[in-house]
Amino acid sequence: MKQNKYDETGFFTSYSQMARSTGGLDAAGEWGTFRSMLPDLRDKKVLDLGCGFGWHCRFAREQGASSAVGIDLSENMLERARIMTDDPNIEYRRLAIEDIDFNEGEFDVVISSLALHYVEDFDLICRKIHHCLVPGGSFVMSVEHPIYTALAQQAWFYGPQGEKLHWPVDHYHQEGLRRTIFLDHEVVKYHRTVASIINSLIQAGFVVKEISELKPTEEMLKRNPDWQEETRRPMFFLASVERY
Repeated sequence: MKQNKYDETGFFTSYSQMARSTGGLDAAGEWGTFRSMLPDLRDKKVLDLGCGFGWHCRFAREQGASSAVGIDLSENMLERARIMTDDPNIEYRRLAIEDIDFNEGEFDVVISSLALHYVEDFDLICRKIHHCLVPGGSFVMSVEHPIYTALAQQAWFYGPQGEKLHWPVDHYHQEGLRRTIFLDHEVVKYHRTVASIINSLIQAGFVVKEISELKPTEEMLKRNPDWQEETRRPMFFLASVERY
């Protein structure tokens, strides 16, 4: 199932008003951790899966990457990315992540930010990413944490006074499709366990370099007190792996 909610006018309008859409990478709470997991991008060929507005592609070039290719299924996303980009060494292509078919060793670095939980066949994507990376190449990804995706409701359990009592986790080992609400619209996500994510990467031929469940830092809490609730349960899962 290839989902393209971002070409639905109402959904795209709501997404465009989010802080990470207007403020860029620095407005994305997980960016500091994601950035720290990236390899040196100087002179590297970079592929961004689910590039959205192109923030990561432009960052890669700012860090000295020789080129960046961003793919996304949404024409709305790509149109905005092209408007915001003035760089002949950045290319945007309309393509589903599931349909990537690049040459072996075509890229030095592959990144994907908060896109792969929308993809059903993670095993296949891991193999395709491994194929298109050079030996020693890096893949850095972030997804919604499996504790966050286990239940389709993706919501706190509230007490009688409206207080957030706990984050419910159920059906954790029942992997697969979840129909949930995001920006007041129904979207399809795919839940998989932490073990499944890591094992898929290993079985595809990657060496795991670093894992993060993104515990908010004191600096993050000072900048945005709303991050306090993220100390109670992980919202993001990040991994940095290397092809061997």
